[in-house]
Amino acid sequence: MNHMNHFDHDIRDLTLAPAGRQKIEWVRAHMPLLRGLEEELRQNRPLTGVKITLSIHLEAKTAYLCEVLAAGGAEMAVTGSNVLSTQDDVAAALAVAGIRVFAYHGATEEEYWRHIEQALAHRPNIVIDDGGDLVHFLHTKRPELAEEIWGGCEETTTGILRLKAMEAEGVLRFPMIAVNDAKCKHLFDNRYGTGQSVWDSLMRNTNLIVAGKQVVVVGYGWCGKGIALRAKALGARVIVTEVDPVAALEAVMDGHTVMTMDEAASLGDFFITATGNIKVITLKQMQKMKELAILANAGHFNVEIDMAELEAKAVEKTELRKNLTGYTLPNGRRICVVAEGRLANIAAADGHPAEMMDMSFAVQCLSALYVKDNRGGLPKRLIDVSAEIDSLVARRMLKAMTVTIDSLSDEQSAYLKSWMVE
Repeated sequence: MNHMNHFDHDIRDLTLAPAGRQKIEWVRAHMPLLRGLEEELRQNRPLTGVKITLSIHLEAKTAYLCEVLAAGGAEMAVTGSNVLSTQDDVAAALAVAGIRVFAYHGATEEEYWRHIEQALAHRPNIVIDDGGDLVHFLHTKRPELAEEIWGGCEETTTGILRLKAMEAEGVLRFPMIAVNDAKCKHLFDNRYGTGQSVWDSLMRNTNLIVAGKQVVVVGYGWCGKGIALRAKALGARVIVTEVDPVAALEAVMDGHTVMTMDEAASLGDFFITATGNIKVITLKQMQKMKELAILANAGHFNVEIDMAELEAKAVEKTELRKNLTGYTLPNGRRICVVAEGRLANIAAADGHPAEMMDMSFAVQCLSALYVKDNRGGLPKRLIDVSAEIDSLVARRMLKAMTVTIDSLSDEQSAYLKSWMVE
């Protein structure tokens, strides 16, 4: 290993930077919202002197968000949010650009947490998190740093669930903006971004046809909806498993078959988890699966497929292809797991399309500015993204797509605000 230990970076190899810069420039060309924000922030420098620590999957789109915030004057320190999703060339490109970066692909658990601690060493005012590990570390390992934090932003569903639990217990020490819950995030990123990127990962890592296959989608939240939508478009038959009766009913109305995982286990060719919960596919269910059934996780943590039990009880483990591991079960049948049960679309592909992350990261950028502008005045709890930010991002995206929409006339606006009917 050729990682470097330095105050400003802890990465694999600085010489990889040109390849990383190429990736960043490609996504920059396809992220018009961030380009517009970069230009505005560079002119006004509203984040001058503000220290931001960011922990998001460290690939090209994330790197560009970091550079946009830095253009606004922010002092950035960056780490990843998953040991397999960091792209070493992108990390190198950020380091060469003068941004503190602490991450490399394939880090051990110990190294991963060390990188988070290194990224917090500059004592941030704002934190931007993806999955909740950064906030968790602050509360459990470095609580003294929490006193200096004005607030933060959370990118994904899993992190929101963890923050809600912290808020319910009354232990959250600073305000957090629920970026994931913004309309311009979850309606697009979670649905269309996850839907496309998961199938990008599965197709490139298996080289198998999707049409005619039986796909089991575990969980029918926005990510599950997107995965099912794309599977159907690719010609698959979709089974959905759910615990929420409303979500299950919605899946039925969307044309999918709904049943329990115990029933679905013997039917699926692909199984994709998207719940944010643990052990939604158990070893007992795996033993019912077809020979060489393919399992993938689209949730943040590698706990949705019961990998611990699988690793403990499998008779044999073989690398079948890059990012695809075969396990021989006690009953002699083999199943395949993508990316060690980690987030398949990022750990074993390039993550969400640039245009979808443009919207999400525009919300992140504007929410960070909101935290800065309202520092000291926000309650220590989860805070919704404002309707103004959602509307601004949507309008800018429509403009970038050269789409125009109607506006209400004064008469129409007055009608909607009145309860009297003439």
